Amino acid sequence: MPLSRRALAAGLFALAALAPRLAPAADEAAPTAYWVYFGTYTGAKAGDSKGIYRAKLDIKTGKLSPAELAAEVASPSFLAVNAPGTALYAVGETGGKDGGGVFSYSVDRRTGALKKTGESTSGGSGPCYVSVGAGGKLLGVANYGGGSTALLAVDKTGAVGKRVAFFQHAGNGPNSGRQKEPHAHCTQFSPDGKYALTVDLGIDRVKVFALTADGATEQPEKDVVIPPGSGPRHIAIAPDGKFAYACGELDMTVNVVRLNLAGKSEVIQTLSTVPMKAAGQSTAECVLHPSGKFVYVSNRGHHSVAVFKVNDDRKLTAAGHITGDIKTPRNFAIDPTGKWMLIAGQDGGKVGVWELDPTTGAGKETGSTTAVSRPVCVRFVPVEE
Repeated sequence: MPLSRRALAAGLFALAALAPRLAPAADEAAPTAYWVYFGTYTGAKAGDSKGIYRAKLDIKTGKLSPAELAAEVASPSFLAVNAPGTALYAVGETGGKDGGGVFSYSVDRRTGALKKTGESTSGGSGPCYVSVGAGGKLLGVANYGGGSTALLAVDKTGAVGKRVAFFQHAGNGPNSGRQKEPHAHCTQFSPDGKYALTVDLGIDRVKVFALTADGATEQPEKDVVIPPGSGPRHIAIAPDGKFAYACGELDMTVNVVRLNLAGKSEVIQTLSTVPMKAAGQSTAECVLHPSGKFVYVSNRGHHSVAVFKVNDDRKLTAAGHITGDIKTPRNFAIDPTGKWMLIAGQDGGKVGVWELDPTTGAGKETGSTTAVSRPVCVRFVPVEE
């Protein structure tokens, strides 16, 4: 029996999420547009963001529609989407007695509408990252202020439930201004579904946790040691799970990690993301292109996205910078086809679109933008037609 248009589109999106080297097949059933959701910092002033916003991206032209409010929530700084594109998750980068909020929403792929389905707490202050793992059954949350990792259950409907594991990090780093204590910044899941990895800026480590039937266990002997004082922030893990790329927020670097979660991982290369480091600069996001051929790192202060070519040995070669009308690039994302990069300019009040060259990895500014107050995260869901 032939697949329906809806089933095939969902399957292509799932493949793109689980194996970023793959792009949607070029056939009539592939999505022609994506809903794009933006996480933001909210505020009380007129014109400030009020929560999660939504726009539509035309895959053929790269045209981005005007953004509109999709869900009102306090400072939903980071978002995640499950593989079928039916559920969206957000952290509220706040504090509270039991940590910041973690929220789940169902996604209407026809209209882009969000409907809240659940709410929980992160266990630590300042949750700044959320990801989906274990076949959609777990959320990983990094608490920046609390310096901790939380894992939360997700039920069969996609709604977030209770915390099933919580780990308080310990230690410090050589930078007395930023590394007096742990600051977890990103939690990802290994492609084989066996581990959760949390990047901690304060202790120059990627913490490793082995997933179990009812939660996880800490595996300190497997932690990835990042160069002292680099302040690792975000990590992009290759689909085969053998390599990863972590940006250093404090020293403006990208680190190539040979991953061996069954043994010992190690950093095998460190490159600068800017020609010359200057005061007021810091990296923010690290992304592996869906083709696996390029790694990108956003540079705040330098107002650019660094481009690196992935060599056959998986090490990197610097290949220039994506520039243009970018003010404080925070998170950015590449659509599943690999053609369009959307950059959230936190201090520019907008999200812009760049067309990527499949041969060089360079980006050409298209001029298509949408106004969003203090945007900090970009996520895609295929439009169901």
